[in-house]
Order: sequence, then C-alpha cells, then structure tokens
Amino acid sequence: MSRIIALASAVAAAGLATAAPAGAQVPLDPATPSFLMWSPELQSRGYRTIEDIFQVNTIERGETVRPLVMADRQIDPSFEHGGQTWTVASYMEAFNVSGLLVLKDGEILLERYGLGRQPADRWTSFSVAKSLTSTLVGAAIKDGKIAGLNAPVTDYIPELKGSGYDGVTVRQLLMMSSGVKWNEDYTDPKSDVANAGAGPAEPGMNVMVSYMRRLPRAHPPGTVFNYNTGETDLAGVLVAKATGQSLSAYASEKIWKPYGMERDGIWMLDPSGLERGGCCISMTLRDYGRMGQFMLEGGMAGGQAVLPEGWVAEATSAQIENGASGYGYFWWMNPSGAYQASGIFGQSITTYREDGLVIVMNSAWPRATGQDLSAARLAFLDAIQAAAK
Repeated sequence: MSRIIALASAVAAAGLATAAPAGAQVPLDPATPSFLMWSPELQSRGYRTIEDIFQVNTIERGETVRPLVMADRQIDPSFEHGGQTWTVASYMEAFNVSGLLVLKDGEILLERYGLGRQPADRWTSFSVAKSLTSTLVGAAIKDGKIAGLNAPVTDYIPELKGSGYDGVTVRQLLMMSSGVKWNEDYTDPKSDVANAGAGPAEPGMNVMVSYMRRLPRAHPPGTVFNYNTGETDLAGVLVAKATGQSLSAYASEKIWKPYGMERDGIWMLDPSGLERGGCCISMTLRDYGRMGQFMLEGGMAGGQAVLPEGWVAEATSAQIENGASGYGYFWWMNPSGAYQASGIFGQSITTYREDGLVIVMNSAWPRATGQDLSAARLAFLDAIQAAAK
C-alpha cells in the first residue's frame, strides 16, 4: 500500500512534525508529542478542535443548508475479515472511527458517531484536502482564472521560472508527474518531505515555493508518477494567485455557500499564512458527505456548474499509472472501482459513481497507515457497497 504510506508525509510537509508547531494559536506543552504521534486521547480531542491549536482560515457557509434526509431503509452490514466476523459497531470500536456516513442517491443509509464526537463536531481531513484543492483548480479553470490544464505552472507561480518546473503544466502537477526530483520517504529525516516548509523562505516568497523551486529535474514532465506532497501545496498557491483569493474564500464562494454546507469549514495555514493545498481541512461528517455528493452530481451547486464540463469524470479516473489502481487529479482509484479522497489516520471519502454511493469515514487510527488498517477498511467498504445495492 505504498500510495497510502506516502500520505503519511503530508503532515510533515505541512511543517507539523514538531512538538510546538509554527503558528500555533495555543502553545502546546513541550512534552506534547508531534501531531503525527498524538495519543488516542489527544487524537479524539485535537482532531475535533484544530482551530484551537493551529492557525487557520475559515471557509464560510451560506444561509441555506442542503438537507440530508434519512432513506426509507437503513443498513447495518456485517462481514468476514481476518478470520472473524465484524459488525459496524465492532469495526468502529476496533479502528477508532469517529464518524461513518453512507449516502445512497443523496439519502442517508447509515450514520454513526464514536470517540465522543457529536454531529456538529468537525474533524480534520489530513490529505483528503488534496482532492478539494484539485477541485478548486477545476473551478478556477471554469471561471477563466486559469487558462486550462495545459497552461504552464510558471504562468501562475512566476517564482518557479528557471527551476525544474519550467515546462510543467497544470495537468502534470495534478497528476504528480512534474518530473521534479522529490523524496517522499517519511522515515528519512533528510527527505524533502521532512524538510519542505520547515526552513525560512526567501524574502517575500511562500515557504513551499521557496523550497520547491530549488529542486532539480529527474524525469521529463508527464512521464513518471511520483507522490509529492509539496506539489499539492503548489497547486494551492497556484489557485490563490490565479483567483486573487485565499483558498478558504474561494472554497466558500464555489462550494460551501452555494452547495449548502451546514457549518463553516476550517483550513490550516502554513508558516507563510496560506492554506495548505495538501492538508488539514476540518468539517462535519455530513459536510464531508456533501463534498462527496457534490462530486457525484458532477460539480453542480446552487443549480450552476462549478466545474468545467467533463471535469469530474476526468479528475476521478486514472490519468497515470501509479503501481496500484491508478491516479487522477489528486484522487486515488480504489481496487473495487470507486474513486477516493484519502488521508492518514483513516480519513476517506469513497464514491461508487455507478451505485450513486458515497461513504465517508473519519478515524483516529493508532498509526498513520498500514496494510492491515487499509485492508480492513477495504473489506468494510466492500460490505457497505454490497448492503447498499
């Protein structure tokens, strides 16, 4: 599960691997472990209250909330995995699930909470944010703020001119195939992902742009998939520069307000004060479901198309070989045929387009990732899909 292991580095690239993160609103006790090593008790509290710990921007909701009604039938599947029978309740308890939501044709088939979480509580997304960032790229193309997928990245981030990003297109950035050399080894303290965003930026420059523009070229653009968390932050910088708005303001304008999210979202900032394109949006369980439903409905909000025609089908289909099931525009392809936004510690929005099915899980796994954790989740997803037919 190398694709999931790579997600663990998203937080490191966000500069959150220290005990007292840069930009913390409420200083943490020096004895507090890093964000990646919180205890279960810290996870269950902290994942709900990121805004009390880190600097954030608010994604403002609108005046109208899109209702999510209960379906006439409810499901409660059981399944076999690892030599034992699992129920929804036993899976949630064993894998520290704080929220589980299943939508079929926009109606709720299953909704459960754990770890003391309540329906109004937000929960951090980790790398699920990447998929929203790519969606905002699509919105900016629809708005004419970005010329198109074939536009050079350097047209919008001119600080990258003369670097390994010369000739790299927006599409190649979204496919993680820029060809720029990047080490995503989370276990290597000298890796790019362990150091990007941690050092001082060049004057007047975003900290991630400053780091990324120093990296050399390793492959021709568009030829090799290389999971690169830093490039998801670049995509966020690109959207902000192209639109002249913060990512939070743009997400509010294009999705939160017109689609009818129920609560303001929270987006964590980098040391330069910009939202992380690759990490850490907080929203309620039902708003995660609305995000999945927004994509399932083709990117329509308030009766208007937010995304270019065909964007959702393209972004959520395999655009490049990644050694697994394929990769789209910051969306993973699931072995069962779904497309998925994924984040470490058990965050996911999994969508089966043919079934009209959206499954959201928020968790506090004991480890960032692992084959055992991912295999159990996949077995659970398969059971939900079968029960929802």
